[in-house]
Amino acid sequence: MADTTPRATSNRSTTPGSSTFKDFIGSQWAERDRPLPSAREQATFAAARRDRISALHPGRTIVVPAGTAKVRSNDCDYPFRPHSAFAHLTGWGTDTVVGSVLVMTPSDDGHDATLYFRATAGRDSEEFYANPEIGEFWVGPRPSLAEVAADLGVATADLGALDTVLGALDDQVLVVRDADVDLTRALDDRLGSPVGGVAATDDTPASDDVLARDLSELRLVKDPFEVNELRKAVDATKHGFDDVIADFDAVLAHPRGERIVEGTFNRRARADGNTVGYDTIAASGHHACILHWTRNDGAVQPGDLILIDAGVEVDSFYTADITRTLPVSGTFTDVQRMVYDAVLEAADAAFAIVKPGITFRQVHATAMEVIARKTAEWGFLPVSAEESLQPDNQFHRRYMVHGTSHHLGLDVHDCAKARREMYIDGIVEPGMVFTIEPGLYFQQDDLTVPEEFRGIGVRIEDDVLVTADGAENLSVGIPRTPSEVEGWIARTGR
Repeated sequence: MADTTPRATSNRSTTPGSSTFKDFIGSQWAERDRPLPSAREQATFAAARRDRISALHPGRTIVVPAGTAKVRSNDCDYPFRPHSAFAHLTGWGTDTVVGSVLVMTPSDDGHDATLYFRATAGRDSEEFYANPEIGEFWVGPRPSLAEVAADLGVATADLGALDTVLGALDDQVLVVRDADVDLTRALDDRLGSPVGGVAATDDTPASDDVLARDLSELRLVKDPFEVNELRKAVDATKHGFDDVIADFDAVLAHPRGERIVEGTFNRRARADGNTVGYDTIAASGHHACILHWTRNDGAVQPGDLILIDAGVEVDSFYTADITRTLPVSGTFTDVQRMVYDAVLEAADAAFAIVKPGITFRQVHATAMEVIARKTAEWGFLPVSAEESLQPDNQFHRRYMVHGTSHHLGLDVHDCAKARREMYIDGIVEPGMVFTIEPGLYFQQDDLTVPEEFRGIGVRIEDDVLVTADGAENLSVGIPRTPSEVEGWIARTGR
C-alpha cells in the first residue's frame, strides 16, 4: 500500500537534524509502565456485531478502514472521525488511531478479526518529535498494540504489516469502499478489477454494495450499549438547550444572535460529549422555514420563534437529534401557538402508534393526516384534507416537504444504505431508535396563507426507542408542550 504518513512541512521546519540533537532527544526517558486496560464495555457488543457480519459473508475477507484525516485547508485537517462501520465493528470511539484498518479473514469458525493501526513510536525514532501530524510531541502518544488488544478484545498488528496481508488477498475480498478511497483504489489496482468481484447491474448490486447494505441494516436494531449511549446523548443535549435559554440576553443583544445560540450549544457538546452530531440549526424568525439553515448568521428579535435543531455526539459517536421551537420573548402569540399546537398534535399522534409490528412508513402517514387536517381547517388547501391525502394531490406537503422520521445512532441519519424494504417499508422492531419530527413552515412570501402566518416555522423533534409493547420517548424530559416551554424559558432564562 502507499505510504500513509501525513503531509510533511519540510519547507518551514526548524527541527534540529544533527546527530548530537537526535541522540540527546532520544535519551533519558523514563520507562512507561502502563498496566493493560480491562476490555471496555462495548467490546462484547462489537464482537457480536462482527459475528453477525461474518455469518452473512462466509469465505470472504472483509476490509473495514477507519479512514484518514480530511484536509480542511493546506496542512490543517478536520477533526478525525472514523467511518461509522469501523466504529460499530470495533467499539473504538474518539481515541481511534487515524488510518486504522479492521480485517476479517475467513476461518473454520467464521472469521478472525485483526485490527491494524500505527502503534506508538519508540523514542529512538524521529517521528515522535519531528512529525507534526502524528508525532507524540505534537498530538500526544498513541497506544501500544497490547493496550488496544486488551481494550477492544480483538487481535492487533502494526499497520506496517497490512501491505503484505492485503497483497496476498485473492478476489474474494469485500471492502467498505467509501471509508478510505486510497486504500480501496490500491486494492482495485492489485486485483485488476473493482474489489468485490461482482460488477453492479440493475438487478444485482456489487458485492461491496451488499456489504455496505448489510452493515447499515446491522444497525437498524440497537443493542443495550447503543441505547444507553443514546440516552447519554439526549441528556447532554437537554443541558445544551438549557444553556441556550439561559443565554437569551446575549443572544438578543448580538447582531448575529443565531451564532451565539450555536456557540453556546457547541460549548456544551464539547464539555459533555465529543462534539455536535451535525451542524446546529439555529433558525430565528423566517429562517425557521429553511429546513437546513446552518448559516446561523441572523439576528434574533423579540417576538421571534427560534427553531433549534441540535444534538450532542458522545465519545462513542452516538448522537441525539432534537428540535425545539422556542418563543424568544417567553410566550407564544396566538398564531404561533396555533401552529405549534398543530405540530405537537401531529407528533403525539405519530408517537401513539409506534409499537413492534407496524411499518415504519405508518409513522409519517399518521403525522401527515394531522398536518392535512389542520391546514385544511385553516383554509390553506384547495381541497379537503381527505382529497389532499390522495397520492396524486398532497397539497398539504407544501407546508412540510420533509419526512417525519429517520433512524438514529452512530449517524444522525443512521442506516442510510439499508434496503427500502428494511427501512421505509420495514417492520418496526424492539430496539429501533428513530426520530419523530413533524413541522409546519409558512414561507415569508407564501401567498396561500394569511399574512400573520407568513414567516412562521415550527418543528418538534423527539428521539424514540421502540420497546417490547410500545415506545419510549427518550427526549420527553426536554419540555415540549407550549405551557412547558413557556415555563422552561421563565425558569431557566432571564
